[in-house]
Amino acid sequence: SIYITGDVHGDFFELQRGVKESDIIVILGDVALNYSGGWKDYKRKKKANALGPEIFCIHGNHEMRP
Repeated sequence: SIYITGDVHGDFFELQRGVKESDIIVILGDVALNYSGGWKDYKRKKKANALGPEIFCIHGNHEMRP
């Protein structure tokens, strides 16, 4: 299955329900995985990675710019 969402702001609680490793999650902006570049971002990335499915993210205004 493919799930499309946005504005999760680093909160992956809702995305944990019923997803399988074979699923794909597309987050359309405001993911907040690269918000400040610090420890909080690291913890959020670990949570997102632990979900299992492939995650694709589109930058929003809550992402650090390169």
